Amino acid sequence: MELKPYFHKCLKTIAAIVVALPAQAVDAAPPDDYSGKPLRPVTAAYTLEAGSSQLVNTYLTPLRYNGIEAAFRYERMQAMRFNPEKWVMRLTASIKIDRTENPAKNAEMWRANAEATWGMTHRWKLPYNITLAAGGSVGANIGAIYNQRNGNNPVAVEAALTLNITGYATWKTHIGRLPLTLRYQPTVPLTGIFFSPDYGELFYEIYLGNDKGLIHGAWWGNYFRMENLLTADLHLGATALRIGMAQDLLSTKVNNITTELVSWRAIVGISGEWLSIKPGKGLDKNARIISALY
Repeated sequence: MELKPYFHKCLKTIAAIVVALPAQAVDAAPPDDYSGKPLRPVTAAYTLEAGSSQLVNTYLTPLRYNGIEAAFRYERMQAMRFNPEKWVMRLTASIKIDRTENPAKNAEMWRANAEATWGMTHRWKLPYNITLAAGGSVGANIGAIYNQRNGNNPVAVEAALTLNITGYATWKTHIGRLPLTLRYQPTVPLTGIFFSPDYGELFYEIYLGNDKGLIHGAWWGNYFRMENLLTADLHLGATALRIGMAQDLLSTKVNNITTELVSWRAIVGISGEWLSIKPGKGLDKNARIISALY
């Protein structure tokens, strides 16, 4: 399946939206006067993502399937009310779809997954417009893998609840006169729980009451995952064009069942910083505007 024409079409559409959007965002650079009440704009982004995918699930098949992955992601970041200079909140929600084929290219395996995370990070502002942050998050995901070649066991269910370590590094700079914000953010689950049946156990058997041993404690020996996110926000006035790259690594081994996923996705979307202002009131000229990213 050729992704390039569709990705170029999405890029042109999103670029047109960025140019057409009204000036609702704010310049997050703080004014010289810090006597006003801090204002915490919401940094929000909507992105489309597409790329390659490699998928293994030995509950369904021992073969490695290769194909494509597409995703939609919503991200919201905001400085915390209790200490906006030091603490930042991040909320994400995403939906991913994988379409893969076996080596002979005569069978397909599909994967659908929905995920949400919420967390906080403590940040340190360094010279040269660099910001570093570290903290944690809680994440939940649920999904299913379908293999069209299987009769008795055509579907494998995925579900996990994890506590993660995360952080980010940002650099606020310029390309010529164009403001640019670069960010790298990794997320790695530290512990949690996840679902897995026994090898060869039918879901009909689970339905009949054989529901023991389905929930397992997660640690790096049986559940390892890492997401790497690299983004660049090109500030085109009121909103920004976000481009970047995402990588997902997942490896689980329990009950003689192995699941592996490796995916790379290109990112394109829109982002911006928005403030809620009461009707009839303008922006306080003495207000401190504290960005979530820098």
